[in-house]
Amino acid sequence: MIHLSNITKQHGSQLLFRNAGFQILPGVRTGLVGPNGAGKSTIFRLITGEEEPDAGEISCARKTVIGHFSQEVGEMAGRSALAEVMAVAEDVVRLGEAMREMEAAMAEPMADDEMAALLERYGAATEEFEHRGGYDLKPRAEAVLTGLGIAPEDHGRPVESFSGGWKMRIALARILTLNPDVLLLDEPTNHLDVESIVWLEEWLAKEFKGAVLMTCHDRDFMNRLVSRIVEVANSTVTTYAGNYDFYLREREVRREQLLASHRRQQEMLAKEEEFIARFAARASHAAQVQSRVKKLEKIERIEIPAEQRVIRFEFAEPPRSGDDVLAIDGLAKSWPLPGGGEKSVFGNISGMVRRGEKIAVVGVNGAGKSTFLKILAGQTEPSAGRLAVGANVFPGYFSQHAMELLDPAKTVFETVQEALPTANVGTIRNLCAAFLFQGDAVEKRIGLLSGGEKSRVVLATLLARPLNLLILDEPTNHLDIQSREILLDALRKFTGTVLLVSHDRHFLRSLVGRVFEIGGGELLVYEGDYDYYLGKSGRTGRAA
Repeated sequence: MIHLSNITKQHGSQLLFRNAGFQILPGVRTGLVGPNGAGKSTIFRLITGEEEPDAGEISCARKTVIGHFSQEVGEMAGRSALAEVMAVAEDVVRLGEAMREMEAAMAEPMADDEMAALLERYGAATEEFEHRGGYDLKPRAEAVLTGLGIAPEDHGRPVESFSGGWKMRIALARILTLNPDVLLLDEPTNHLDVESIVWLEEWLAKEFKGAVLMTCHDRDFMNRLVSRIVEVANSTVTTYAGNYDFYLREREVRREQLLASHRRQQEMLAKEEEFIARFAARASHAAQVQSRVKKLEKIERIEIPAEQRVIRFEFAEPPRSGDDVLAIDGLAKSWPLPGGGEKSVFGNISGMVRRGEKIAVVGVNGAGKSTFLKILAGQTEPSAGRLAVGANVFPGYFSQHAMELLDPAKTVFETVQEALPTANVGTIRNLCAAFLFQGDAVEKRIGLLSGGEKSRVVLATLLARPLNLLILDEPTNHLDIQSREILLDALRKFTGTVLLVSHDRHFLRSLVGRVFEIGGGELLVYEGDYDYYLGKSGRTGRAA
C-alpha cells in the first residue's frame, strides 16, 4: 500500500533516519513509537508529502486516500461544526453531483458508443463514491461528532465558539468522516475523555476498514488496537509483530541478545589486539600480525544504542497528616449564566477522604470533575456546603491550567528555584535533571517549551515541596508512555493521599483503590479499585 524504502532524512545536524524502511499494509493497525525528537512526526510528513526524504523512496498505491490528524488544528471559522466536518469530503460531494449529472444525461437519447462510455464513467464514479462512504456521509459525520462528545444539539454551533480542546475533536471528526484508505493519527486521544476514547477505540476496531498508523500515549488504547509496532530510535526504524506490551518484552529480549553479542565481540577484539601488540615487533610473526590486523579492519563493530531518557524521580517522605484528610459535606457548585440565573454543576456532594488513599474521580464529560478538584484544592469556592481539611494536611494541585500560569519569561531553573527558595544550586539542578532538563536545558525560557515540557516543570515544582495530599487533574496528558510509567511508579510508592482525574485507563487501573463517580449532580462512592468500579457500575470499560 505505502512503502518507505532506504529512507535517509536529516534536520540540520540531527540525523533522523539512515537507510530506514517499513510498509503500511492494507487493514493493518500499526503503532509508531520512539522518544521525543526521534522523527515520528517527520515520518507522517514524509508519507503525506509535506517533506521529502534526503535519500530513498516512498511509493504509494494509486488512488490511495490518506487522512492525517495532527495536533495542529489550523484555521476554523465561518461554519457550523457539522459543516466543518463534512467540508473535508468536498470531493466526495462533487463526485455525487457528477453522478447525478450523468444519471440525467443517461435519460437523454445518444449513440450506443457514447452511452457505453458514459456507463463506464458512471460505474467507476459509483464504485469510488461507495468506497469513500458517499451514501452515508452526513449520518456518518453526525455519528462521529456525537461519538467524540459533541452533542447533536451542538452540531449547528459555529465552530469558532468551541474551545481549543473541542476544536481538536472537530478536527479529528473531519479525518474520521473522510473514511480514508490510510489513517495517520498523531496522539488522537490527547484531548478526549474516557467515554470518547472508548468510542474511538470501538469505531476504529469495528467500523474503520482501512490501515492505521498512529502515535499514542494511551497504553490501553495501543494494546487493544495495534497488531504491529514500528519503533523510531537511534536513526533506525525497527518493526515488531505484536501490540505495545509485546513490543516492550521483545525489545528487552533483543537488547539482551545485542548486549551478549557485544560482550562476545569485545572479548574477541581484546584477544586479537593483545596478540597484535605482543608480536608486532617480531619478524617471525609478521604475517600472522598483518592477517589479524586486516581481519579486525573488516569486522563490523556492534554498537549499543543509547537508552531513551525518561523522568526518574521519587517523592520525598511526606509529613504525616491526620487520618481524616478531607471531609466533604453537601458541596454544591453553580456557575452564573450571562443572561441571568445559574447553571448547576453538581449539588449535595458528600464523602470522606482518608490518609493514604489513592482515589480516582470519574464521570462523563461535563459532569464537574475538574471543578470538584478545584474546590478540594482551594482554587475555587463552593456555592454551598462545607469542606473540612484535616490536621497537618499540605495539599498540592496540578492541572493544565497550572501550566498556563507559568511565567513565560522565566527559565526552567528560575521556576523550580521559586518553589525551592532555600535549596542550593546543585539540588535544583538535580531536580531539573530528574525531569529531563539537563545542562543548558535548565536555561530554556518557559515560553519556548512544548506542552510536555511545561507539564514536567509543573510536576517538578510539586515534587519540590513537602506535600502529603496530591490533587491531580490529568497529570499524564502530555507525558509519553515511558514517563507515565515512571510517574505511576512514583505515585504507587507515595505514602501520602492522592485524588486524580485521568483518562488513562491503565494508569487508573494500576493505581487507585477507591473511586468517586460524579454524575447527575451527585457523588457515588465505590469502595474498590477501578476494575471493581467498572463491574459494579455496569460500564465494563466504557466510561470514566
